[in-house]
Formats: sequence, structure tokens, C-alpha cells
Amino acid sequence: MKNLEFRTASSARGGLLVMANVAGVAAGTRVGITDHSGRRRNGLVIRTSDDAVLVEVFEDTDDLDLERTWVRFLDEPYSLPVSRDILGRVFNGVGRPRDGRPPIVSGQHRDINGAPLNPAARAYPREFIETGLSAIDGMNSLTRGQKLPIFSGGGLPHNRVAAQIVRQARLLGEAAGDFAVVFAAFGVSSQDARFFQEGFEESGALERLVMFLNLADEPVIERLLTPRAALTAAEYLAFELDRHVLVVMTDMTAYAEALREVAVLRGDVPARKGYPGYLYSDLAELYERAGRIRNRPGSITLIPVLSMPSDDITHPIPDLTGYITEGQIVLSRELNAQGVYPPIAVLPSLSRLMKDGIGGDFTRPDHPRVASQLFASYARALEVRGLAAIIGAEDLSEGDRRYLEFAEAFERRFVGQAEGDQRDVYATLDLAWDLLSMLPAASLTRVSEEELAKHYKPGDKVTR
Repeated sequence: MKNLEFRTASSARGGLLVMANVAGVAAGTRVGITDHSGRRRNGLVIRTSDDAVLVEVFEDTDDLDLERTWVRFLDEPYSLPVSRDILGRVFNGVGRPRDGRPPIVSGQHRDINGAPLNPAARAYPREFIETGLSAIDGMNSLTRGQKLPIFSGGGLPHNRVAAQIVRQARLLGEAAGDFAVVFAAFGVSSQDARFFQEGFEESGALERLVMFLNLADEPVIERLLTPRAALTAAEYLAFELDRHVLVVMTDMTAYAEALREVAVLRGDVPARKGYPGYLYSDLAELYERAGRIRNRPGSITLIPVLSMPSDDITHPIPDLTGYITEGQIVLSRELNAQGVYPPIAVLPSLSRLMKDGIGGDFTRPDHPRVASQLFASYARALEVRGLAAIIGAEDLSEGDRRYLEFAEAFERRFVGQAEGDQRDVYATLDLAWDLLSMLPAASLTRVSEEELAKHYKPGDKVTR
């Protein structure tokens, strides 16, 4: 099949090319197309049957002369050339250079359709990854090998948050030099693509980064390949070069929309909200490529970013993502409207594996109890804020007014921080104790007496 070309195209419309009288072709096969002018185009087989093969053409089909169009089925999937030289490079969605530099020359090419990690070979995620954001490091900590998505909404600054994490993320201790980042953006505007690329170049983060960019005006089918190419690069760095790799992908909603569009073209039966019934397994196929392998030093940690349509956390994309991953970071429209950046809502956020990456062996011995106390105190403060909205702040007790002051200071000083403000975890914990010291010591029941004696500083901290 690889050496045969066909001129049996029967129709072409909307980026789809239908080939008749072709046997033995599998879905997912790469396709090379030569049109009547000699121009080369690329495609991917998305559906096969006894009487026709359906090809999604990357460069559209509007001007194809079917009688003079030659189609070659390459009998191979899309692959990514890999070597140490991929670090510091910017690629398009299928791994071709987008930075004006030469292509990667390597004897190793990896099929981008990798398999999820074998559960029997998985090692449990442990050890702390610092993002430089207090709301994550202090209260929803990220561990190596974890899958921790960011749930956002339309108009919220999730791209800015993702870019800040890419710039600031690091490991503590001896493993710091073995850290790398893979960043993938799909379905983004040219303006957002420039924001990402220029920001990483100016900050110096590009040196340890592999970047994949798929723009909104580029082929939909390429959007489905972009996260797979990014994860293939991460697998090479982690399990061949023994790096600890953080993969940040934005926006998974654009990916799911592309999957729905291709599913409609294939004629698949729609399920919830028109998405194909295999949306769950497709997302799991991507997410489960992250993790750690027993007796292997490298790891892949995944932060997928998704924008929830209509801020609906029960929408199929966040809903299914929540089943597969180990928690979520939720961005708040209310905090964003108040000018708090990053607008992370800490109470609905959750990191299920946080306990395995913090404490004396990884951060500081008081970290688990300080995080628990912050959650409890802020939850109490929001209850008081709701009461004040009903009866008025002037009718609150002195203790309740201190909780109101704590809530304001917590949102402005702990959750809020500038885009260029990289706080290490120790500064985050010190700031947490400053804020907790605004409250009566008797109310801090989740920290030990020894920790209170060492870190509690009674007095008014609002203006500090």
C-alpha cells in the first residue's frame, strides 16, 4: 500500500476527501495528496468501510480537481522526531518547526499515538513541585506524576495563569536540574500564541521548554494531534532522558470541540451535548500517559487547562476530566471581578495527592496542618461574610469582624499576587502564619501547640 498511489477520489467537500475502491487502509493512517498543480497536501484517514475511505485533509479541499488528484496512503501514523535538541524549540501541532529554525534531525521517530501507562507498572506520585503560586503550593500542592487540571471559564485569565506556572515551576533540592516543561496550546488566537512565545523567550523559560502551538485558523484535525505530539515529547524526556517533566496543555475544551467536529464528519452517534460517546476514553487516553513508572527515575506531571462552557462544572468536559484526574484548581469569576489575580477559588479546588508531596520530607513539617487551618479559617470567614451581608458588619461581634478582615487579607495577599511574583513555598507558609495570626490563637485548632509557639505572631497584620 505504501508504494501505491490512487486517483479514485469520488468527492471533496469541507476538508473531506472520499476515496473509492481502496482496500486494506486503517483509520489513523497518514495520507499524502498531490493535486493537479503539483502542490503537496497532508491528510489523515478518519473512517474506513468496504466501499469508501474518508480522509480529513489538513489544507482544505476547495480547489481540488478530483480527476487529477493523486492520493498515497503512507501506511504509517504521524510520528515525532526526538532528541535532546527539542528543548528550546517551538513546533506546530504535528511537530514541524514554527520558530524559523531547521527541523530536528534524528534517527529516532516516535509514534505520537502512544499508549497510557500500564497500571501495574505505575509508581505512586510523590514529591513536591513548586509553581510559585501560593494558592496552589500552600493549599492544593502539586506532586510529581499527578494529573491536576485547571477549571476556568470564558473570559477568565487561565492562559496567564498557565503561562505563569510554566515560567515559575521548579523542583526543590538535587533534582532541580533534571526539570523540563512541555507546553501545548491548541485552538488559540495569533495574539495568544505571541503572548506565550514572547513571554517564555523574555523570561528565559524557553531554554528548558518544548512548545507546541496550534492556531485557531489551522486544521481541526491538527488540533487532535497536538496534545499527542506534546505527550510524546514528554515521554521521551522523562523515560529516555530521565527528566521530571511538567506538561501544561490549554485549552482542552478546544480539543473536545475539535473531537466533536471530526466525530460528526465521521458519522459517529452523538451523546451528551453532541460529544461522541467515546469522549471519556479519548480524554483518558491522553491523561493516563502522565505518571511515574516503577524503578524509572523520570516522571510526567500533567496540568490540563479547560474552560467550562457557561461556567458549568457538570458539563461533559470538566465532568469527565474530574473522573480521570486527581483533583482540580478552580478559577473564580467573582474573585476576578474584584481584581484578584490569580483568581483561584481555594475552597472548591482540591489536590487529592497533596498529602504525599508535602511535609518535613519535601517542604516544611507544619505545611499539612497550616493548609488545613487555612481552609477551615477561610470557610468560617466566608460564613461570617454571608452573615454580614444580612445583618450588617457593625452588628457582628469583635471575633467575627476579625474573620472578615482575615478573609479580605487572605484573598488580596495570599491568593492574589503579581504575575512576576514568584513565591517559594517557604515564603508562602510564612505569609500563611502572618494571616492566621490575625485570628485568636484559641481558634487555630488544626495546628499544634509547638507550631503556635514557634510561628504565631499575635497582633494586627492587615496593614503589614
